[in-house]
Amino acid sequence: MKLTKSSRHSKITGDFGEAIVLYLLSRHGFECARVDHTGIDLIARRPNSQEVLGISVKSRSRQLGTESSNINLSHEGFVKAKAACDAFGCTPYFALVVDAGDRIRILLLSLRHVQKLFPGGEKVSTWPMTDSSLKKYYADPKIAIFELATRGEKWF
Repeated sequence: MKLTKSSRHSKITGDFGEAIVLYLLSRHGFECARVDHTGIDLIARRPNSQEVLGISVKSRSRQLGTESSNINLSHEGFVKAKAACDAFGCTPYFALVVDAGDRIRILLLSLRHVQKLFPGGEKVSTWPMTDSSLKKYYADPKIAIFELATRGEKWF
């Protein structure tokens, strides 16, 4: 069954993605804040470390049947994230928030690791979300992953 999403669902999805990543970072001891800056959405200081992360959050909400669709990350976004991080003295990171079927997955990794795994073409790096790709991500120590199960017991 295809859900009809609201006209503002893309905006709401983006806001949710930023909020859940901010919540998870805070829950795990990061001092963090949402920022309004081209290239990054969040700044977070790793606990017991001087490392500061400048995080660009990319959120996707998938329709039933498209849960394993790739995420395209523009290289222009990489350039903007790096420039913002250079200005603030932080390390560029990407958080991918994907609402797909009965799971919402949050993956957090450095821009350097994104580019190592998927250097991509001239303009875009494609991030696969197939079951076999997800297994590799879960086994990768450089990718932090959090997963929420979604289930509507009684919904409209």
